[in-house]
Amino acid sequence: MKITRADAFATKPDPKIKAALIYGPDAGLIRERLNTMTKAIAGAVDDPFRVSEFGADVLSDDPARLGDEAAALAFTGGRRVVRIRDATDGAAATFEAFLENPIGDALVLVTASELTPRSKLRLLFEQADNAAAIACYADDTEALDSVIRSSLKAAGLQVTPDALGWLADRLGGDRELSRRELEKLILYKGADTKTGGGTITEEDVLACIGDTSALSLDDLTYALGDGDQVTMQRVFGRLTAEGTSSVSILTAVARHFMRLHETRGRMAEGKSADQAAAMLRPPVFFKLKDRFQGQARRWNEALLARSLDILMEAEMAAKSTDIPTEAAVERALMQLAQVGRGAGRR
Repeated sequence: MKITRADAFATKPDPKIKAALIYGPDAGLIRERLNTMTKAIAGAVDDPFRVSEFGADVLSDDPARLGDEAAALAFTGGRRVVRIRDATDGAAATFEAFLENPIGDALVLVTASELTPRSKLRLLFEQADNAAAIACYADDTEALDSVIRSSLKAAGLQVTPDALGWLADRLGGDRELSRRELEKLILYKGADTKTGGGTITEEDVLACIGDTSALSLDDLTYALGDGDQVTMQRVFGRLTAEGTSSVSILTAVARHFMRLHETRGRMAEGKSADQAAAMLRPPVFFKLKDRFQGQARRWNEALLARSLDILMEAEMAAKSTDIPTEAAVERALMQLAQVGRGAGRR
């Protein structure tokens, strides 16, 4: 079965589920959900009596290993967890045989990288009544806001709207990396779980959160706004080579063009580009203010609407077709750059 409320499911897995596939481009989110489900069943991820882990390549030589591990009893009692890394479609037959006749009461957790909708492994876990398929894509704005707020709240800290916006712009490509940056921010500010009341401000974020990746994303998004396809492709290649998720790049680009669209809307009401951009939350990074306003003047509402359509189609293609995500995103960015060249000639 497909799981839509993934975080809630990971915290309290359905008892009838014998195996779960955790897959997608966000490796940090995969690890987080894998560990959350492991703790929910076994109490810890490092209990040698209740947690077993090995690579899926082992099953190609010894498919019976899966049943043996699932049927094994914990020396200390309690339900076991069997964790299998880096599965591919080549292991689909082994998992199909197990799900048709599951042995033992262990929960089998399988991780995989991004899988297309036609993937045999993905379809198996989506269609089986006693299995679950959990997709792990880069956090959208709503999910990222929730991660930020919940992490800071647990430390007794609040966050101003502008600071939340800055964080949302600079996190989200990888859930694990987002958590690390938030932990660093909490350490910088000082957790206050007893009395609460501490507030994270923009100054705190700027002083603490590393923005190298954000500035790289800025390089890409502003190159698109300028119609500079050469720079866009160079930065896109660097980001993906460094492990940045293509979906997170798409999200950052969409956020930039939505902000341009919002600014153009206020300009149509009679405000200057400077006045309209000043109303954005979070505010435009001061070093990029003039460049942003220049793009807001060049891109009319029709071109911005077209750009948002291109981005929406790319997101749908990345998540619901067999087109590789990186290829779908890069194609959309090339289309945007072409539109940007047209905006530059206005």
